[in-house]
Amino acid sequence: MIRFGYKASAEQFPPSELLNYSVLAEELGFDSVFVSDHLQPWRHDGGHAPAALPWLGALAARTERILIGTSVLTPSFRYHPAVVAQAFATLGCLAPERVVLGVGSGESLNEVPLGIPWPDGKERFARLKEAVQLIQKLWREDRVTFDGQFYQTENATIYDKPEIPVPIYIGASGPSATRLAGRIADGFITTSGKGRELYTDTLLPAVREGAEKAGRKIDDLDLLIEVKVSFDDDHEKARQDTRHWGALALTPDEKTGVEDPIEMQRLSDELPVERTASRWIVSSDHDEHVEKITEYLDMGFKHLVFHAPGPDQERFLRLYSEKILPQLRAKAS
Repeated sequence: MIRFGYKASAEQFPPSELLNYSVLAEELGFDSVFVSDHLQPWRHDGGHAPAALPWLGALAARTERILIGTSVLTPSFRYHPAVVAQAFATLGCLAPERVVLGVGSGESLNEVPLGIPWPDGKERFARLKEAVQLIQKLWREDRVTFDGQFYQTENATIYDKPEIPVPIYIGASGPSATRLAGRIADGFITTSGKGRELYTDTLLPAVREGAEKAGRKIDDLDLLIEVKVSFDDDHEKARQDTRHWGALALTPDEKTGVEDPIEMQRLSDELPVERTASRWIVSSDHDEHVEKITEYLDMGFKHLVFHAPGPDQERFLRLYSEKILPQLRAKAS
């Protein structure tokens, strides 16, 4: 099954407004809504950071059909994995077979401000792996005693669990976590705009390798990619809209150690629009836009979640539902 979803940008909009856009996405025929979970946004001025857990509960209550989830939540620093397990089990009871727990290894911007020391990549990966394994164990068993390297439980039980467990998707941009997704998760999440070879030569082969090591096939997983799109009938408007998300165009070296949204905003605002637009499919031509998106379907991704950078999300949702999604569905079929 091919799905087309909407990325609810929690860093850009307040909770009620974001909720209304997401409800509209269901009304207009999108298949899913995924929300980020940040303590702090990448911009201080005009930034937002609604908490994903209560927000997803509200979204579950306001919708009937769409798949909803996090892209992504970090279950290894601000949250104990058992708390995440309880929260998403509850969401799974409230919206059966409609909830996804998308997880990742985290960003210092969201953890360091709480006085949490920020470890190296090796430890972050180990924490993520252990957290996912503990969550899965809590969903399978009762009276769980777990003595891990980072997390412990003693006779812990999640008392309210859905009949069908909530699927876990692992978000990654490197081969180690991607192989982990193939091995132990139900889905894989990554983001667009980083060069075709990264996906075809590194990430998708790593998912396949991980799945095969676990005796599975890559087709057993939902392969989700957040596709960054700035589409408008006015091409220059589509280009300028990407300025809000300049942080996405910063290199890892430029962002490393930046835990203050004010400083992140300063670094972003120094970038020319040519660079902020480089991570996005910027277009005013319907056919050209569809062809560029179709490249991700051709690579093998089965779930495309569209992230639009502009302030007028209702305009984007309506334009996309009228002019882009019908063409994409025709191609996918």
